[in-house]
Amino acid sequence: MCSGKYQDAKAAGTLNGETWPQYYSRCVAETKANPPAAPAPVVEAPPPPSPAPAPVVEAPPPPPPAPVVAAPPPPAPAPVVAAPAPPPVNPLKKPAMKPVAPAATPAPSTAVFPTAIAPAHAGQKPGVARQKTCLDQYNANKATDANGGLKWIQKGGGYYSECNKRLKGGA
Repeated sequence: MCSGKYQDAKAAGTLNGETWPQYYSRCVAETKANPPAAPAPVVEAPPPPSPAPAPVVEAPPPPPPAPVVAAPPPPAPAPVVAAPAPPPVNPLKKPAMKPVAPAATPAPSTAVFPTAIAPAHAGQKPGVARQKTCLDQYNANKATDANGGLKWIQKGGGYYSECNKRLKGGA
């Protein structure tokens, strides 16, 4: 409503330098103060008079009905259960990722792990000391093939993950 009035005033050049936000604020305030009258109810025009009905011509009598033989009623149709329709596919949406099963943790029973922090790394922060102790043992195990098939870091827990747990006291 205010937009149309603004466009009319703009075309007529009667805005006097007023911008749209200023005009809109004033228009809304005026509309709230003086609400427009309710529109007059729409009155339907009466239907045009219908032409005079055509004269009725008598139809010939219908033939006599054939004798009715009582037939057994047809069996009731089985209820049809419609499968729910799949939701519409949104071409803009990426397909949902299927959850990935966690990788099986390899059995570290054949791997050799250190039982305590190496004295060479005892003066370092606990996390760094565990990491370096595990790395030293991992490299020593590589020479004798005693890592039990574990890589240093692998999905599901590699040598470092298992070694770190054991040195923390978790396993």
